[in-house]
Amino acid sequence: MTAKTRKALTFWLLFSVPLAWTIVFLILPYGTMGMMSFWTRKFPLFVPDFQFGNYVILFTDPQYSTVILRTLKIAALVTAYSVALGYPLAYFLVFTIRSEKLRTLLYMCVVVPLWVSYLLRAYTWKIILGTDGALNSALLWLGLISEPLDIFLYNQAAMVITLTYIFIPFMVMPIFTALERIPANLIEASQDLGAGPLETFFRVIMPLSTAGVIAGATMTFCLSFGDFVAPVLVGGPSGTMVATVLQSQFGAALNWPLGSALAAIIFTLVLIVLQISSKLDRSGRVSMG
Repeated sequence: MTAKTRKALTFWLLFSVPLAWTIVFLILPYGTMGMMSFWTRKFPLFVPDFQFGNYVILFTDPQYSTVILRTLKIAALVTAYSVALGYPLAYFLVFTIRSEKLRTLLYMCVVVPLWVSYLLRAYTWKIILGTDGALNSALLWLGLISEPLDIFLYNQAAMVITLTYIFIPFMVMPIFTALERIPANLIEASQDLGAGPLETFFRVIMPLSTAGVIAGATMTFCLSFGDFVAPVLVGGPSGTMVATVLQSQFGAALNWPLGSALAAIIFTLVLIVLQISSKLDRSGRVSMG
């Protein structure tokens, strides 16, 4: 066996496992979903077909467009609040905490919630915002209300709060990494040239941390856009998101073709977000270069 043959054999042995995994668990499921989105439903079966009726329903029926727009709105709000909260936290950890041990400890406090059950973290806010929860109990104890309020739960505000709490670690981690990689001599040079703290932040620190913000925003948006558990626990009718509708199509409604078409639209929207994120990241790198 020649060296070239051994090299080719080694390559295919190493490449075959991830290739098989990608085909079986990614390409085939997504291909099946895309194919089924053109089928026709004839209860209780699905008839193979090639028609665009399922997509026409999704684009013409107001209930589906409303849910998709609501999901985009909630995901955008979660992303915005996560940036507003996560960036200052990451900045504080990198540039304010001088002790390496304390910085590591505080960073782990941000990451550790990811090791806790997702369901438990979502239930935490249901307990806090519920009529018998901590928030109502505190307001009753302070005498600000005479009876528990039900306005804190089962609405879009509760959804945004819960999802922001759940996904903010995905925002902090890439921003923290980006800030930590900024060479200290660049900041010192900016200060030596007479730039104040604000000017240094906007002209040095922020541009160099843009990649971390884009990565965190992309992960936060995509994860919150496709979330299913939180809408069920704290969303209520006004907080119904697209993943809930998708589950109902594959579950109670038994309309797999329509559910596949909805899944294809979700998949396309996520790909668009990823493409925009990639272009923003590349343009940011070019401008800094």
